[in-house]
Amino acid sequence: MKTVLLAACLMLVAAEAQAISRYDPTRMSCGRVRATIAREGAVILRYQSTRTPGLPLYDRYVRSQRFCDIGEVRARASVPSADTNSCIVYKCKRVDTDRRFRRRILQD
Repeated sequence: MKTVLLAACLMLVAAEAQAISRYDPTRMSCGRVRATIAREGAVILRYQSTRTPGLPLYDRYVRSQRFCDIGEVRARASVPSADTNSCIVYKCKRVDTDRRFRRRILQD
């Protein structure tokens, strides 16, 4: 009986997990990209590199600091969109501390 109860509890926890949505920002206006991030909280944006043709680039972009892991901060980033080449959005970046100069350094 305990095994069945434990399995049921684990299934409920797993059912609450949601998959993160993926979008192509070059097919959306900048306002729509920002609205999508605001609505969903965190999304993956995938687009082609402008420097290296055929190279796909992607990253996870977030609405607020709440969607970042421990040791990460929300930092500005830009992605191409249908109406502009630099739509300002936010993504999580790991923070490393430079002990010699006692300052924080954002890692990519």
